[in-house]
Amino acid sequence: MTLRERAYEDSKMGRMTGRLIGVGVGPGDPELLTLKALNALQSADVVAYFAKAGNESNARRIVEGHLNGAEELPLLYPVTTEIPKAHAAYRDAIGDFYDVSAAAVSSYLDDGRDVAVLSEGDPLFYGSYMHIHVRLSRHYVTEVIAGVTGMSGCWSSASTPITQGDDVFTVLPGTLPEVELERRLADCDAAVVMKIGRHLPKIRRACERAGCLDRAIYVERGTMTNSAVMKLTDKLDMKAPYFAIVLVPGWEERR
Repeated sequence: MTLRERAYEDSKMGRMTGRLIGVGVGPGDPELLTLKALNALQSADVVAYFAKAGNESNARRIVEGHLNGAEELPLLYPVTTEIPKAHAAYRDAIGDFYDVSAAAVSSYLDDGRDVAVLSEGDPLFYGSYMHIHVRLSRHYVTEVIAGVTGMSGCWSSASTPITQGDDVFTVLPGTLPEVELERRLADCDAAVVMKIGRHLPKIRRACERAGCLDRAIYVERGTMTNSAVMKLTDKLDMKAPYFAIVLVPGWEERR
């Protein structure tokens, strides 16, 4: 049954379910919220957001000046970096978490309330919202509102052209094995490495062996008030937050 058919059947039976809205809130600067995202936030009955237990939600921080009295639904990760992602215990815990989170969101939708689920950057690019989307979008009327991605915010913060013409551009998670990072960096013209955190030392080594360390740029909390931009070779300590990205610009012949 399509969403339109489901909505029609619900209306015939007197059931009006709410809308699921995935809202991209951008890379960190609240001024990079789109008008469409702002309108969705101010009209939603419920605003849901992800956070690590005990920590502030970064997505909520971005939009806190625009919340319009909607009920809030925190979705708190049971684990983040405490267990390796390849470990079965992590997969079980995080899978159960997304099931429970989707059920919590659907309970509001079944009551006819519109739920906006916040996502840093764009909802369908490395976003936790995607786990809600794949569980619920076939069953409820769903809208996804695009957001400025973290990587585009970072290369704009660095004022660095990233790719042009026939450049091959690659997006890599820093969680990849070191040898795989090296291979993929060597096989492209431009790259963005995301999910830095504790993986910074191996990312730097991979860049060096792939021959792109000299042009690599480290961006920390791009577009945020406490952002930092520097050449990766100038990053003397090997500590990095989750919201850090390494840029490897292409477009060499135009510089």
